[in-house]
Amino acid sequence: MNKPQKITLDMMRETFYTAAVCDACDAAGYLHQSPRLQIRPMTGCNTLVGRCKTTLWADMAHEDPQTYELELTAVDNCKPDEVIIVAGNGSTRSGIWGELLSTASRNSGCVGVIADGMVRDIQQMTKMKFPVFARGACVYDSMNRQRVINIDVPVEIAGVRFCPNDLVIADQDGVVVVPQEVEDEVVHRTWEKIHAESRVRQEIEKGMKAGTAWERYGIL
Repeated sequence: MNKPQKITLDMMRETFYTAAVCDACDAAGYLHQSPRLQIRPMTGCNTLVGRCKTTLWADMAHEDPQTYELELTAVDNCKPDEVIIVAGNGSTRSGIWGELLSTASRNSGCVGVIADGMVRDIQQMTKMKFPVFARGACVYDSMNRQRVINIDVPVEIAGVRFCPNDLVIADQDGVVVVPQEVEDEVVHRTWEKIHAESRVRQEIEKGMKAGTAWERYGIL
C-alpha cells in the first residue's frame, strides 16, 4: 500500500497499535515513551487514539468546597479528539473519573481518558462505549480526597512525559505517547512498519520460517 501524504487520527484508529508505535519511537531514538504500568481498558473499548489534555492530581485530606473546580474546567474546555490524561500518581484514594464526567467531556469533544489512578461507574461508562484506561476501580468519590491542581501542563506517568497536544495511543498492551517534535517521523514509521508486518505475516502463513523472514525483511 502506498503511504499517504497525510495520516489522520481516524486512519490511525483503524490501523495503529501500541507495539508498532513504540517500535517506531525506538527507531526514532525515543526509548521511554510508554509507562511500565498496568493501565488497562476498563469499559470494553480496546483502542484509543487522540491528543493529550493533561490534568495533574494530588491527594488531599481536608474539606474544600472547590475540590472539583479545576477538574470541571478541564472537562468543559476539552476540544475534539482530545484524551484527558489523569496524572494521579497511581493513587487508590478515590475513583477520580466516572459516568457524568465521561458524558460531559464527550459533549466537549473528548474521545477518552487515560488515568494513572482509579475510576468508577464502569458499568455505565461501558454502556456509553466511552474509552477509559486506568489502573483499577474504586467506589469512593474524589470530593475531599483528590483534586486537580493544574491543567494543560506537562505531566509524568511512571517517568514518561505527557505534554498538551502530544499524540497518545492506548490499547490492551499499554499506553504510548509521541512527542510533537517527532510525531511526523514516528507516525510514518508506524504506518510503514504495520504494512510491512502484514507482508511478513502473509509469508509466514504460507510457510516461510521466522529466521528467513527476519533475514529477508528485518521484521518480527
